[in-house]
Amino acid sequence: MSELNIYADNNPQQAETYADYKTISALLQAQGVRFERWAAAAPLADAATQDEVIAAYRADIERLMVENGFQSVDVISLHPDHPDKVALRQKFLNEHTHTEYEVRFFVDGQGLFYLHIGDKVYTVLCEKGDLISVPAGTTHWFDMGANPRFKAIRLFTNPEGWVANFTGNDIAGRFPRLEN
Repeated sequence: MSELNIYADNNPQQAETYADYKTISALLQAQGVRFERWAAAAPLADAATQDEVIAAYRADIERLMVENGFQSVDVISLHPDHPDKVALRQKFLNEHTHTEYEVRFFVDGQGLFYLHIGDKVYTVLCEKGDLISVPAGTTHWFDMGANPRFKAIRLFTNPEGWVANFTGNDIAGRFPRLEN
């Protein structure tokens, strides 16, 4: 089940926790973050390729591309045996921003987004069926856990795809990690 925790950015030990989808969506929307629950019912094998995942969700992808002017799409898929899981986890664990908004539709598994907005850190546990869109310029990071298992469709207005601007802030190291 999806979950939202809201921390003061100087107190990673105490959070307000929410598990109700409507409450999570409303609290995130107040921060400019789109959070929706979609059907993720297409059957996918654990080893499904990027092309197979995109084909399974083609109608949703095309609708989002037209609606938001996206120019590229890819799939990030990780499992506990992935040979680069440690390096990839570390890459996404550093606080960064993007010049465009970041959209992820989880079609399998889970991952934890951290949004550093003002003096708060919002942790959003995204699971199969969750779509999250983080506004451009929002400082954030992502944790897939030590044993990642997820497939997420990523959409970009930038034809180059995922481009991060790292802040150099060490805040990400002070907050609880995804335990999986």
